[in-house]
Amino acid sequence: MSEPILEIENLTKVFAGGFKALDSVDLKISKGEIFALLGPNGAGKTTLIGAVCGLVRPTSGTIRAFGDDLSGNWRSARARIGLVPQELSTDMFEPVRRAVAFSRGLFGRPSDPARIEEILKSLSLWDKRDEQIRRLSGGMKRRVLIAKALAHDPELLFLDEPTAGVDVELRRDMWRLIGRLRDQGVTVILTTHYIEEAEEMADRVGIIRGGKLLMVDDKQSMMARLGRTEAHITLAAPLAELPPEIARFPVHLDSTGLDLCYRGGDGTGLGKKEVADLTKALTRANIDYVGIEISDSTLEDIFVGLVEEPS
Repeated sequence: MSEPILEIENLTKVFAGGFKALDSVDLKISKGEIFALLGPNGAGKTTLIGAVCGLVRPTSGTIRAFGDDLSGNWRSARARIGLVPQELSTDMFEPVRRAVAFSRGLFGRPSDPARIEEILKSLSLWDKRDEQIRRLSGGMKRRVLIAKALAHDPELLFLDEPTAGVDVELRRDMWRLIGRLRDQGVTVILTTHYIEEAEEMADRVGIIRGGKLLMVDDKQSMMARLGRTEAHITLAAPLAELPPEIARFPVHLDSTGLDLCYRGGDGTGLGKKEVADLTKALTRANIDYVGIEISDSTLEDIFVGLVEEPS
């Protein structure tokens, strides 16, 4: 793993009234990686992003970006960070090109009309460059926010629910754009409700619930640790109980005696091998079956299982 571009240690944020939005969060992000932060509404995703981007003052803990402690070097570090917020927050009467160019200058970058044109074209905004933002569709307004975040060529880019409520075309454009940013060495941290986006794009995934970071790992390791294979075997005739040679497998019989459910493995293919061994054991025990359905856990299954566990 390359050197960290962002280091968060023991980060806590308690709002007025005692609500703890972040609870001792530790996180390291490597330069050039794409990191997906998953969690239900109110989990702390936006608060975490706001703390790094200077929008939220932490109660305690440290944040280091590009090797500098943000508590003392916030302005210089912020010029190297881009943010696409969840909410549409921009001057709606400003023409698109002027708004994006202003964002570039806001962070001390020199005027570069060619670069602004390149960004607008990459987001299918060039034809709308002289339109007031208020006249654009919701999806086009979201594209403007992305263009503004990219205008000063950030090294670290936060995308807070960038495709929430937008059309499929923009989601696909976003995936392509993130792929290009990866190729350019930009580090991307995104929050999303679309688990397939994390599976498609992210190098590592973090799962947060109630302000606590429950797990951080690469997708394959997470699947290996928490993934499972599930199989439902429909028996030809009901069983009153399982014989010992079948009961040794991680299975249970439903109340009808006809559905034998297997749940095991580790997300690496071990489960399917064990299901094959189970069917052989059924044959040796002269237990006929008429159907079998097998499925493997997805990242979404793991996510749902973690966030729905009682605290």
